[in-house]
Amino acid sequence: MTGLREIAQGAKTILIAGHLRPDGDCVGAAVAAYLYLKKIYPDARIGAYVEKVPEVYRFLDPDESIFVKELPEKPVDLFISLDSSTKDRLGEAESLFDTAGRTVCIDHHVSNLGYARDNFIEPDSSSTCETLYGLMEESLIDEKIAEAVYIGIIMDTGVFRYSATSKRTMEIAGNLMEKGVPFWKYIDECFYQRTYTQTQLLGRTLLTSMRLMEGRVIVATVTRRMLEFYGAQTEDIEGIIDQLRVTKGVEVALLLQEINDQEYKVSMRSNMTVDVSRIAVYFGGGGHKKAAGCTMRGSLHDVVNNITEHIEFQM
Repeated sequence: MTGLREIAQGAKTILIAGHLRPDGDCVGAAVAAYLYLKKIYPDARIGAYVEKVPEVYRFLDPDESIFVKELPEKPVDLFISLDSSTKDRLGEAESLFDTAGRTVCIDHHVSNLGYARDNFIEPDSSSTCETLYGLMEESLIDEKIAEAVYIGIIMDTGVFRYSATSKRTMEIAGNLMEKGVPFWKYIDECFYQRTYTQTQLLGRTLLTSMRLMEGRVIVATVTRRMLEFYGAQTEDIEGIIDQLRVTKGVEVALLLQEINDQEYKVSMRSNMTVDVSRIAVYFGGGGHKKAAGCTMRGSLHDVVNNITEHIEFQM
């Protein structure tokens, strides 16, 4: 069976990279892959890269030795893409992907068509960290690797609440707990805990939300002005969409983040019947059946109308 050991065999320079605006699954997978490969191939030059590590996950790289601040100038022997459904979501690392001696993609997005030379894509996995776990030798997973994988899993499953959670997911989580992971601490600190700024932003966003289509769709917007007013960062938005999703009677939740004039990052969540990945792909994005996203241009009114038209078609 091919695993991370075989994938990296013979590579002297390795770059591990995740998608733009990285989340817990992306950061956790990058840290776990780095620590695992460094243990097996200590002489290889290995680095991990993401656009910006969110504050809540920085404890995974306490001495800042894992994530590089500057990308290599020369092509690398091996490029490992993690949790990125398309090549262009690698951001500045995309150019190194194109010149690498070998490319590997490890992911779980159903919209991923396999853009690397070697692809390990498991749409039925709860997270990229779950897929990555299957490429590791159990005996080599220590507590630090286990905590990174565990965080990725709990963040992408909503602490095992989402439908992508399977028996295998729970068994893996149990194995990781046996490595000594203080799971209760990470669930509180990474998933439930909010800063006061995040709590204010959540309250403001919920207060200005609106329901459409007889209450089956809920829409909320985070503007640049709101972020500036509360002194918030993009990462402070995480978790708002899930709070919208659990509103009684709602089938689809939409969160629009204004990123430029008439340009919005759209996050979508569904509860039962609507496949939001189909909608996201139509508008140039991607994701899963019940969690997906894309970027759209136009007025707020136009963006909402265009999306709800596709939602209505499925309901």
